[in-house]
Amino acid sequence: MRFSWRAEGPLLLVVAAMFVVAAATWPTAPDRIPIHWNLQGPDGYGSKFEGLLLFPLLTLGFYVLTLLLPRIDPGRANYAQFAGIYLASRLVVLLFMAASYALMQLAIHGYELNVSKVAIMLTGFMLVFLGNLMSKIRPNWFFGIRTPWTLSSKLSWDRTHRLGGWMFMVGGVFLIASVAAPPRLTLAIGVAVVVVMVATLFTYSYFVWRTDPDKHPPAGTLPAEPI
Repeated sequence: MRFSWRAEGPLLLVVAAMFVVAAATWPTAPDRIPIHWNLQGPDGYGSKFEGLLLFPLLTLGFYVLTLLLPRIDPGRANYAQFAGIYLASRLVVLLFMAASYALMQLAIHGYELNVSKVAIMLTGFMLVFLGNLMSKIRPNWFFGIRTPWTLSSKLSWDRTHRLGGWMFMVGGVFLIASVAAPPRLTLAIGVAVVVVMVATLFTYSYFVWRTDPDKHPPAGTLPAEPI
């Protein structure tokens, strides 16, 4: 995958905007900044660096990592088949991180809001968007639902990602709706969504793999030759 300023420009703008906001906020920000919230309110504080720069740096790290991964992936030839989906997925995650940073900025400026509940709602929207893209992801070693069985069966990969797309969308809707519930129920719904999705997709990928006549051992897992 070649670097394209036209394609990467929107992603770079999102990252740059976070650093611009951090620089603009730095002179007037308090020395003690909320950096972690539970469903009742802030429960962790940090320095200016932690509150203003840590999240933009993490976002920059995510951008650079996802830019480089296709270049070192043993399955890098497949990225050309879903380059637009990969780009859109990266943009969705970057926008989620930028929106989360915006919540922190609002808290710094004294706006009263339940950051945790809004973050859960944003996570729900991100899952819905990613779910819409998931069925188009092609086999690779870094991006998508990677189990021992999806990585050794094209059939398992395709069907698991098709199911995963629907589960991400449904799970996202449940998360969005859960913010209207009492805090403990919101947390319980969030945990249940994650557990059900992981357990279902992990198990489903195995059973599809079992029925695939064209499955193959993952690279490097064949018995070694005796010395």
